[in-house]
Amino acid sequence: MGGVVGFVGLDSYSFELASSLLRSGFKVQAFEISTELVEKFTELGGHKCDSPADVGKGAAAVVVLLSHPDQIQDVIFGDEGVMKGLQKDAVLLLSSTISTLQLQKLEKQLTENREQIFVVDAYVLKGMSEHLDGKLMIIASGRSDSITRAQPFLTAMCQKLYTFEGEIGAGSKVKMVNELLEGIHLVAAVEAISLGSQAGVHPWILYDIISNAAGNSWIYKNHIPLLLKDDIEGHFLDVLSQNLGFVEDKAKSLPFPVPLLAVARQQLISGISQMQGDDTATSLAKIWEKVLGVGILEAANRELYKPEDLAKEITSQAKPVNRVGFIGLGAMGFGMAAHLLKSNFSVRGYDVYKPTLVRFENAGGLAANSPAEVTKDVDVLVIMVTNEVQAEDVLYGHLGAVEAIPSGATVVLASTVSPAFVSQLERRLENEGKDLKLVDAPVSGGVKRAAMGKLTIMASGTDEALKSAGLVLSALSEKLYVIQGGCGAGSGVKMVNQLLAGVHIASAAEAMAFGARLGLNTRKLFNVISNSGGTSWMFENRVPHMLDNDYTPYSALDIFVKDLGIVTREGSSRKVPLHISTVAHQLFLAGSAAGWGRIDDAGVVKVYETLAGIKVEGRLPVLKKQDLLNSLPSEWPLDPTADIHRLNMGNSKTLVVLDDDPTGTQTVHDVEVLTEWSVESISEQFRKKPACFFILTNSRSLSPEKASALIKDICSNLCAASKEVGNADYTIVLRGDSTLRGHFPQATDAAVSILGEMDAWIICPFFLQGGRYTIDDVHYVADSDRLVPAGETEFAKDASFGYKSSNLREWVEEKTAGAIPADSVQSISIQLLRKGGPDAVCEFLCSLKKGAACIVNAASERDMAVFAAGMIQAELKGRSFLCRTAASFVSALIGIIPKDPVLPKDFASNKESSGALIVVGSYVPKTTKQVEELQLQHKQKLRSIEISVEKVALKSSEVREEEIRRAVEMADAFLRAGRETLIMSSRELITGKTSSESLDINSKVSSALVEVVSKISTRPRYILAKGGITSSDTATKALKARRALVIGQALPGVPVWKLGPESRHPGVPYIVFPGNVGNSTALAEVVKSWSVVARRSTKELLLNAEKGGYAVGAFNVYNLEGVEAVVAAAEEENSPAILQVHPGAFKQGGIPLVSCCISAAEQARVPISVHFDHGTTKHELLEALELGLDSVMVDGSHLSFTENLAYTKSITELARSKNIMVEAELGRLSGTEDGLTVEDYEAKLTNVHQAEEFMETGIDALAVCIGNVHGKYPESGPSLKLDLLKELHALSSKKGVILVLHGASGLSEKLIKECIENGVRKFNVNTEVRTAYMEALSSGKKTDLVDVMSATKAAMKAVITDKIRLFGSAGKA
Repeated sequence: MGGVVGFVGLDSYSFELASSLLRSGFKVQAFEISTELVEKFTELGGHKCDSPADVGKGAAAVVVLLSHPDQIQDVIFGDEGVMKGLQKDAVLLLSSTISTLQLQKLEKQLTENREQIFVVDAYVLKGMSEHLDGKLMIIASGRSDSITRAQPFLTAMCQKLYTFEGEIGAGSKVKMVNELLEGIHLVAAVEAISLGSQAGVHPWILYDIISNAAGNSWIYKNHIPLLLKDDIEGHFLDVLSQNLGFVEDKAKSLPFPVPLLAVARQQLISGISQMQGDDTATSLAKIWEKVLGVGILEAANRELYKPEDLAKEITSQAKPVNRVGFIGLGAMGFGMAAHLLKSNFSVRGYDVYKPTLVRFENAGGLAANSPAEVTKDVDVLVIMVTNEVQAEDVLYGHLGAVEAIPSGATVVLASTVSPAFVSQLERRLENEGKDLKLVDAPVSGGVKRAAMGKLTIMASGTDEALKSAGLVLSALSEKLYVIQGGCGAGSGVKMVNQLLAGVHIASAAEAMAFGARLGLNTRKLFNVISNSGGTSWMFENRVPHMLDNDYTPYSALDIFVKDLGIVTREGSSRKVPLHISTVAHQLFLAGSAAGWGRIDDAGVVKVYETLAGIKVEGRLPVLKKQDLLNSLPSEWPLDPTADIHRLNMGNSKTLVVLDDDPTGTQTVHDVEVLTEWSVESISEQFRKKPACFFILTNSRSLSPEKASALIKDICSNLCAASKEVGNADYTIVLRGDSTLRGHFPQATDAAVSILGEMDAWIICPFFLQGGRYTIDDVHYVADSDRLVPAGETEFAKDASFGYKSSNLREWVEEKTAGAIPADSVQSISIQLLRKGGPDAVCEFLCSLKKGAACIVNAASERDMAVFAAGMIQAELKGRSFLCRTAASFVSALIGIIPKDPVLPKDFASNKESSGALIVVGSYVPKTTKQVEELQLQHKQKLRSIEISVEKVALKSSEVREEEIRRAVEMADAFLRAGRETLIMSSRELITGKTSSESLDINSKVSSALVEVVSKISTRPRYILAKGGITSSDTATKALKARRALVIGQALPGVPVWKLGPESRHPGVPYIVFPGNVGNSTALAEVVKSWSVVARRSTKELLLNAEKGGYAVGAFNVYNLEGVEAVVAAAEEENSPAILQVHPGAFKQGGIPLVSCCISAAEQARVPISVHFDHGTTKHELLEALELGLDSVMVDGSHLSFTENLAYTKSITELARSKNIMVEAELGRLSGTEDGLTVEDYEAKLTNVHQAEEFMETGIDALAVCIGNVHGKYPESGPSLKLDLLKELHALSSKKGVILVLHGASGLSEKLIKECIENGVRKFNVNTEVRTAYMEALSSGKKTDLVDVMSATKAAMKAVITDKIRLFGSAGKA
């Protein structure tokens, strides 16, 4: 570390800040008038300055203490003010108690008067939580760039840093929220102790129980002992009242309702009024005794006892229990009853909801049809119903329990009811004459703890009753308290706890809503308050529900309508004025009246949200992607890629990427991947001295323990291999998911345990191709034109790797369970990358404290490259880093230059005729949408096989094997038929009860997919695996690949591998398609680009020919053999071709012939279109337009020019509406074709002037007559008018019309090439192919039609192949 930090003013807090800086290696200089503090400061190694101006000289940051606005002019702007000595780019930290408005005004003055000064408001306070008790916290606010600049200093000064980016002044706002809570909690605590004392419960007993229960707060825990000891004076009420007055005034100015704060302040004022004159030494306890009329001190001085000891005594003498009755199997009750069953009690249960009884029977319980039936032969009857009305009904209503309960039984009332109701019930049971006993035993702890037998129970009653129920109470509780005072005392304790719990929930709602109205980040506000004096058990437990906007009813709002109703009723009957409790009760009533009674009790915040029009929800907003990206500074102007290459040449380190699934190769090419990590394999890689290689760990599919062990194993092998080849140097990258799923920090911890502590952890999940951006430390996932915070996406809900935080600092804290606090995480901002460049990155990295975690923000590939160049510089200076990153980081660090998408033509397998194999295991919603789109777009050629997750993961081995066998048989059949074959797990997501169970289910599904793929015998044309775990297991387990070469990407973010020769299908392309990449059509697009070349239109073929300067052959076909010959020749030559049907052939073959052509074109691996030739009548052409052809020829050459013009135009208009290309003929060829003969005297050459007019009909192609003929040319040979062709080409080029030449049979190679040079792009070929067919029929002995088919197809294919080569289309598919 290092650098100079100055202080203008020292007080107790700032002295601690300065001391921390000195201990962290900073040089610290200060100006202070108080000689005592200055002496202590200099003794620690600080330097004394003579003026504020001197403090600023040479300082990178200056802390200025301001207690009053009047100090601003002299201390900051005066002749000796700090601004006189402050250097450029310095940070000014304002530690003040002045108002937010005054701070903002000061910031404006500072930034207007001085360029490049970074102003931060730093409010200092002491932590109150157990974790931070007495330690300094700082709330820093300011612009993002200022916060980033100040962070190293702030972090070194305190134990906990909270940053609020935006306007300065957040500290004073947080202070107001905290004071609001402290004031409300103080008054509530006094009301609670007073009500409990009046109800006969010892105050110290109340304190001991509730300080460890849900009613606890920092104020209650720390102030009540002082109150009960009469050890606190009342003078501070005046100060507190004034502070609350400021908060109340602020709320009025917003405006915002603060009813709890307002009534709390009125109580404080009432207390102040009880002080005699100016006697502020009156004790606080006596003041409250006057206000509330309760003898608190007298009650506190009564003889004490230990409720836990009484409980142990009772349970040690407990009587045996043979059978338990249980009425009320709701959420809590069911868990309690089920736990009694697990504890070997015989339990008969009853509930009005019949399905619950069935569930209870399934758990091993006995079901009863009425309360009376439950009580037969019971020793103990437990009642766990909602309220007093229900308790009355099950005991004394129709078929009530009291009527049938056996003599001597004990009733345990576990419901929350009023003490008065319990006392009355005890008397009624006594009057039954059955020796019935009652235990008052309200419970606390929630549903989960109920099921675990870990409740807190506050029991009261006679000793005999308690001993009778002792074993049951002990089985249900972790903490059992026996409260003296008879039946009702236990409910008295529970009532007081509920008073506090209810007020604390309501006050949390008021505080968080007030914070939201002040414009604070509510999630950060929650974090601050949780460590401050305003915290409470309920604040920390319920506010997360508010922040997540999740009101799943763990405890319904209406429960506090009931419980606080009990409180206010008891307060009234006992003459204890409960102002704060009554207002809280009214807030819950308001929520219930608004229809929120059945949601979680944290939903009381909706009352404030509705009134004030704000949202407490702490979710980051979804942003418009382009708006956010446009708001960022311009990118660093220089491309660092060349520098990266140069730096890497001087950096001997190999980048070793431990990839937790195969998708990490999605940004690289020409890089090797190992799927096993023996020392020998790694040594072999090191000897090659590559810039980078990958090791596929697939650790994301493992449990945390197994993943850690695997990383340790690999790192150990890396160390051994490095030594074996002469200490090869390397940098480790733990490549993980760009949506933050995976084993963090387990994998990094495991690596460090073997490799040793690194200088820093680099965390960089940016991945452009997947739409993952990190901006202002928040990680976003692009969804169309929006940026969604990662914590709000489906990825964050992952059953195994879920998380809540989108801010990466908070994500690190969340994933490390607080071991790495958010405020200690460093950050490289986009501002630093784009304004400082690689040198600034290097400087920042070199300044990090050893072992620090550092986030990298990035919004473009240039940002990534700038960081990479800076990190390499830092490595060259001796720094070492362990990186947890997404794929973009890897390609940036080795300077990968992107290349065009990989296509089938880049592999020899594009000649394969089998289908492709597509394996899908990923369950993310994005994958499901992509699969649906794939099935929609490719429904004709795609065949789907769904493997039942239930059958392969949850059923017997026999069922599993049968499901796998079925899938294998179907897949082989589809692949052999040339169909694209989709094998996928059923789309319903089935998860386990725990993340480990979910991983186990995923593993079984993945292994089933692997087994299916491994048993398929047909060699696929290519293999595509969707999802990280699926693609890893398919490559390593099903295909037995030990290494692979990354060829490139099929789509951005979708890598293509060439599997090693040891794999089951060497040479077959392997496409690794991540589950979280691409839009909904991405999978369909890859399958389309990698499919057997889809049928294309004739026009597309001819336009490509025009661009490429070649021609396409159009071959007349008459039967299956002809069709097969054309397609086979085209595929063999990798050439486009046209299947051409003449009217004569159509007359004989009809629709089946056309269908055969269309089907062949669709199945072909090269572009093939289907054309209808020489349509001489409108009837023929109208029929042809409905057959699904790609193009038609309108032949009006037998008509006059005017008639031909009209005829052609009418057909062209019809064809255009169907997107069918039109070829027409101008002039007339002599000769015979398919029985149509044109005599020489009828032949006409194409007229150029007529052609110009003719092209205005909208035709796409023109068949020209330049001396060419149908059939055989005369013995003298062809006589083509090439000058005419040249003129026609010049004209057609202007008009965008393609030239066609009929009668290509018999033309010499020289003439063909001259015609192509002069614009002919389609040659019609018929005679030579027909002749070959006829000759094959008549030659040799053929005894079977199969022989005929084979011979004729081969003969025609040979002619067609020659023509394809002659036309120049070979290799142009």
